[in-house]
Amino acid sequence: QVQLVESGGGLVQAGGSLRLSCAASGSIFRIDVMGWYRQAPGNQRELVASITRGGSTNYADSVKGRFTISRDNAKNTVYLQMNSLKPEDTAAYYCNAGVYTSWNSRRNDLWGQGTQVTVST
Repeated sequence: QVQLVESGGGLVQAGGSLRLSCAASGSIFRIDVMGWYRQAPGNQRELVASITRGGSTNYADSVKGRFTISRDNAKNTVYLQMNSLKPEDTAAYYCNAGVYTSWNSRRNDLWGQGTQVTVST
């Protein structure tokens, strides 16, 4: 059983910063791509940023230059540093990871429970 546990959400004023963390635990052989998604009320879940095991990153246009994704492969952890936050960044943020539990297992697409980020004006 593998779990993703997020932390770091909260309430912040516009222009402020938050750092999200997501740690994977359990029977892990290797983690492929890790990413952060967000979902605001009434909206579909959207990709915020992703990072490969080798460190290649991809960002949504709306967060480029403000958010930075990083990961620590030794700790099976992914981070999202969010700067210059805007009210439109308010959403539940979800961690996602492609996890292999053994050398010949299929890839398991796992989600965290979500952490709320609220940006006030």
